[in-house]
Amino acid sequence: MPNIVLFSGSSHHDLSQRVADRLGLELGKVVTKKFSNQETSVEIGESVRGEDVYIIQSGCGEINDNLMELLIMINACKIASSSRVTAVIPCFPYARQDKKDKVGKNCSRAPISAKLVANMLSVAGADHIITMDLHASQIQGFFDIPVDNLYAEPAVLQWIKENILEWRNCIIVSPDAGGAKRVTSIADRLNVEFALIHKERKKANEVDRMVLVGDVKDRVAILVDDMADTCGTICHAAEKLVSAGATKVYAILTHGIFSGPAISRINNASFEAVVVTNTIPQEEKMKHCPKIQFIDISMILAEAIRRTHNGESVSYLFSHVPL
Repeated sequence: MPNIVLFSGSSHHDLSQRVADRLGLELGKVVTKKFSNQETSVEIGESVRGEDVYIIQSGCGEINDNLMELLIMINACKIASSSRVTAVIPCFPYARQDKKDKVGKNCSRAPISAKLVANMLSVAGADHIITMDLHASQIQGFFDIPVDNLYAEPAVLQWIKENILEWRNCIIVSPDAGGAKRVTSIADRLNVEFALIHKERKKANEVDRMVLVGDVKDRVAILVDDMADTCGTICHAAEKLVSAGATKVYAILTHGIFSGPAISRINNASFEAVVVTNTIPQEEKMKHCPKIQFIDISMILAEAIRRTHNGESVSYLFSHVPL
């Protein structure tokens, strides 16, 4: 693959190396550091003039620092005369702040931070964005540059068929109404039924009550969602499914953020396994929670980069064709 340079930010070097290995490339030389006042400094260690540049940086860990590092790397490559700069962001930061959904007298002053991040990436010089399972697909409309929103669905389907022996007697469950489209797509491709849980929140990250819509009795229930943060929702959902007669409960998530009490909640919940992709590093969390397993999505990202570089279709492939 001539005229291509692949750089890794500091948020998830393991994933970047996996992508580079699948493409048969070496990661480009880049040095990132901080001054004593915590300003981020980036030095690109090789020429990118006329090159097709891809920068892999996930929205995880120290999110604000990693976002700033990504912006600086994009700008550094752009002003160094690269032909195109593509930001590969497996987990898009601030994706949950995609609309004004606050209630009460302060609703008109709620920010739409996902739009702000989109503007920052564009102003920094990004020509193209590759991301995975956006929390809200309309975030693509915040950009005036091409955005490829890849789907983990093919990898999820493959994992279910290879690891759940009773998958033909399973039911796919969405932990909220917003994920109905996602679970119906998976249920249709597995030729099984689906259910959803309606949840009411008292405040962010705290669920008031849940209502199950669907019959899970004597079936394996597979909870599917795009992300889990403090895991209050999926753990409550797991208990709801067990009390409704589910024989086993699995959770499959694209982005396993697992902040705050998430690990202890998963350890105490009725899950057979909590399966996440490696859009976010999971090694440390897996040491403290044996229920967590991960699906490697580096092949999807590598193929997306290859197809983008060669001017081929990307999104259609990963939303319709199994791996």
